[in-house]
Amino acid sequence: MTLSRRNFVVSSLAVSARSLLHPGMSPQAVAGGKLPIIVSAANGYNYLDEAYSFLSGGGDTLDAALKVVQGPENDPNDQSVGLGGHPNEEGVVELDACSMHGPTRTAGAVGGVRNIKNVSLLSNAVRLHTGHVMLVGEGAERFAVAQGFPRENLLTDKSRKEWLLWKAAHSAWWGPGISSPEWRAPNARQAHADRWESEIGRLNQLAADIGIVPGLRAEAIRNVIFPPTGTIHCSALNRKGEISGCTTTSGLAWKIPGRLGDSPIIGAGCYTDQDIGSAGATGSGEENIKVAGAHTIVENLRRGMPPREAGLEALRRIVRNYNGDRDRLQFVDMVYYILRKDGAYAGVSLWEGYADNGDKPHQIAVHDGEKRLEKTVSVFAGRSHEWPPMPR
Repeated sequence: MTLSRRNFVVSSLAVSARSLLHPGMSPQAVAGGKLPIIVSAANGYNYLDEAYSFLSGGGDTLDAALKVVQGPENDPNDQSVGLGGHPNEEGVVELDACSMHGPTRTAGAVGGVRNIKNVSLLSNAVRLHTGHVMLVGEGAERFAVAQGFPRENLLTDKSRKEWLLWKAAHSAWWGPGISSPEWRAPNARQAHADRWESEIGRLNQLAADIGIVPGLRAEAIRNVIFPPTGTIHCSALNRKGEISGCTTTSGLAWKIPGRLGDSPIIGAGCYTDQDIGSAGATGSGEENIKVAGAHTIVENLRRGMPPREAGLEALRRIVRNYNGDRDRLQFVDMVYYILRKDGAYAGVSLWEGYADNGDKPHQIAVHDGEKRLEKTVSVFAGRSHEWPPMPR
């Protein structure tokens, strides 16, 4: 198997310190936009039409957003959420979600949920049918069954085999992260092509032994070396100015059991204020929790910042937490999806895209009568790299 070093070797970044402003941003991203409108992560693009038709016909804003995020949850080929999501280090799929309904100013969230596919709907059930805001783990699963959600095996054969390959290769999450004082930037000499060729050859043989077909081995090996994150957020606004938002995820691949990212944390992975707007996030969950990203953005909107600047200011807080250290920040990325109550919106990101994702930039999906993908506005030029920087 031939794999380019571009896909697997952590290279040094030559980036500009200035913020980038992409010229392709729609005018609606600056002034008030058309209503109704739905803004979501790019993996919601294929599900916008049905949700927009529902919203245009008078459907509830949260129900419309849930229609979008259920698409990836139900898709076994989308390994970022729901069915087929990447499991934790014990081979168990654990899902997180939260939802906020602007018109009633209510919220629900679930975390670390096993065996329940549509945790976005489950978070809404917590909102509607309990006096609580968040349920986690076994309690959330039992509540789901009581509400009529079926228990399902969420681990597809593809995800199971990738987990087996990861388990056979190494365990990545026990050790200092980039925020630890003990962390050191990877030694460039460790990224020598011969070393990588040997490591990839070993993983290729393990993949063959596990039964991963040749056409899927390159993707599986990449997911082992660079455990992927995956999430979808969606915010919806109707003609009456009612707004809601939701976020759902299977979280970080091969995570320590019980790990919660930002997605179920109200104020981090999602925040909606009926008076102001809605925001959500995908990317480095731990970093977003530390800056309460979605809440920070909505409060920036409240203070009069336009959506783009509101999001960029939240991203700069992440940069501040690392004192602008690019050796560390190259392994962090974040995308924010922002929708103001007047229909103005923006998508912003820390970097332009992922280095190991070819030339594909970070994008947001928008539907305001016209369905489209738009590039985000980034803080840094260049592309982020996957964590961890080197396999053990």
